[in-house]
Amino acid sequence: MNLIGASILFLLVLIVFLAGRKTALLGMMAGVLFLTQSQALDLFGFNMFAMRFLELAGFARVVARREFSFSGLNPIDRAMLLLYTFTPIVYVLRASEGQTYVVGAAVDAVLCYFTFRGLIGNIEDFKWFLDAFILLLAPYAALLLLETLTAHVPFRVLGAEDIGWAREGRPRCIGSFRNPTLLGTLGASFLPLYIGSFLAQTARRRLSLAGIGLCIFIVWSSNSGGSAACAGVGMLGWLLWRLRAKMYWVRRSVAVGIFLLALVMKAPVWYLLARVSSITGGDGYHRAHLLDMAFQRLGRWWFAGMPVKDTADWFPYVQQVTGGADMTNYFLAFGITAGLGSMILFVLLLKRTFSMLGIALARSRSTKTLSAGSDYILWGLGVMLAAHIFNWLGITYFDQTQVYWYMQLAAISNLSGTWAPEVGSQAEDNVNLEVADTPLTTQVPTEGIL
Repeated sequence: MNLIGASILFLLVLIVFLAGRKTALLGMMAGVLFLTQSQALDLFGFNMFAMRFLELAGFARVVARREFSFSGLNPIDRAMLLLYTFTPIVYVLRASEGQTYVVGAAVDAVLCYFTFRGLIGNIEDFKWFLDAFILLLAPYAALLLLETLTAHVPFRVLGAEDIGWAREGRPRCIGSFRNPTLLGTLGASFLPLYIGSFLAQTARRRLSLAGIGLCIFIVWSSNSGGSAACAGVGMLGWLLWRLRAKMYWVRRSVAVGIFLLALVMKAPVWYLLARVSSITGGDGYHRAHLLDMAFQRLGRWWFAGMPVKDTADWFPYVQQVTGGADMTNYFLAFGITAGLGSMILFVLLLKRTFSMLGIALARSRSTKTLSAGSDYILWGLGVMLAAHIFNWLGITYFDQTQVYWYMQLAAISNLSGTWAPEVGSQAEDNVNLEVADTPLTTQVPTEGIL
C-alpha cells in the first residue's frame, strides 16, 4: 500500500466510522471507485485489501450504533449466512490449499452485506444515495475519459495494472478494477436503478438523466461485449414494465422457448452463449464449452467440488493464476468450490431475493401510504438483479466488484423487506410475484470463488 492509497483509505475509514449513516454509505462506495485491489497489506497470512479495512470499519460502526440487529433476520439474510457458512466449511474439509482465500472471501461477503444492511435506510434514503452517488461517478467518468484518450490507466498511481487492454483499435478501460468487463458491470448494474429513479421522481430528473448517461459512458468505456449485453438486459427489463402483472406468462414463455431450442439445436442449448457473443463481442465459445466440459465431468465435482487445477484438461489453454480452466461462470464456480450444494444455496438466495421483490411490488401498489414512485425503484432493483444473473453466465465477480454487488443485494433486502416481512410464510403463495425468474452465472483469481 503506497502513501496515496493509505491517505485515501484513512480518510474514508474516518468517514465510514464517524459520519452520518448516508454519508458513510457514500464513503464505502467511494472506496469501491477510488481504491484498487493492489492497495493491500499482508497481515498474518491474510491479504488485507483496502476494502477489507473499510468493511471492518463499516461493520464495527453498524454494530456499535445498533444500525442493524441480527435479531431480525429476513429470508435473504438467512440464505446469505447459510451460503457463506456452508461453502467455506465444505471447501476447508475438501481442499489442501487455498483455504485462507475462500474463508476470507466468505467473511468479506458477510461483513459487506450486513454493513450495507445497516447503512441503507428506507426508499427515500436510497433515492438520496442514487442522486449523491453521481458526485462520485462524475469525476470517475472523467478519469475513464482520460484513460480512453491516452490509453493509460490513471489509477496506475494506486497500483492498477496498465497492460493496454484494447479491442478493434479502441482502448478497453479498467479504471480502478482488474478487468474491463468488471468496470462495465458497474455501469450496467446501476443503469436500471437510474432509469427507475428517473421515473420515480419529478423534482430531480436531471440528476437521474445524468446518472443514466454516466452509466452508459462507463459501459462504453469498458469496450466489453459482456457489459454491453448486461446493459441491454437492463433496458429490456424496463421494456417489460407494462407486463409486470403478467410476469408469470413471461417466465413460462422463456422456459418453453429454451426447451424448444434445446430440442431443435444440434449442440447443447448453452452454446447460445457463443451465438450471443458473435453479436455483442467477447469469447462466448469459451463460456459455452466450459459448461459442456463441466456437465460431462459432473461426477468429479458434484459432491464437494474439485481443485481448479484439475480442470487443466478442459481447454488447450489454462488460466495463469490457477493453472486450470478460466471459470467464467459464477454458478459453476460455486460448484467447483463446494459442489452442487453450494450452487443450490446460491440459487436459493436468488430465489428468495426475487420472491421478496415480487411480494413488495404487489403490496406497493395496494398501499396508499407509500412514497411516490416506490414501485419504479423496486422494479429497477429486480431488473438490476436479472442483469447480474445474465452477466454471471460469462464472468466471475472479484476485486471490489463484489462489494457493490453486496451493496445492491442489501438494498433489495432492505427496501423489499419494508413490504414483504412475511416472505416464506403462507402469505407468499397468495401474491402474484412480479419479478421475472432469470437464468443464473464467473474468471477466478485463485482456486475457488464465493
